[in-house]
Amino acid sequence: MVVSTGVSFVIATTLSIVLFALMQLFRTQLADNKALTIVGGFIGSNLFISLLTAVNNLENLAFGGGFQAAIVPEVVTCLGLAMLSACLVHRVSVTTCFVFSIIALYYTNKIGSKRHGSVVTDSSTTNKSTSSAKSKKLR
Repeated sequence: MVVSTGVSFVIATTLSIVLFALMQLFRTQLADNKALTIVGGFIGSNLFISLLTAVNNLENLAFGGGFQAAIVPEVVTCLGLAMLSACLVHRVSVTTCFVFSIIALYYTNKIGSKRHGSVVTDSSTTNKSTSSAKSKKLR
């Protein structure tokens, strides 16, 4: 099901708030058991992906359709917020949140590149090919 950017922003924001609230509501239960601290990190990584989706959708609404999330401002901020919320649960949840978030970011990037086809041109190879073509014409 495909939704518009505005609807996706609302859904991702709502999901982020619900995930954060659930993590805080069940903080004591998540911290009691070793396995549940890992689950707390997994919930934190889902919070990271939903925060990143919400931020990217907001930027697309504000700056236009072709805007992409970058590593430094968006990803680091959303990862920091997700790790902060996992930190409120347990120390181990922070570590597992980081690991799960990096894995989720890798696969999200891989799926996005396959779906939308990232076209990156290297300017140094483009300039070399045009300059070699010009030199061949001059000879």
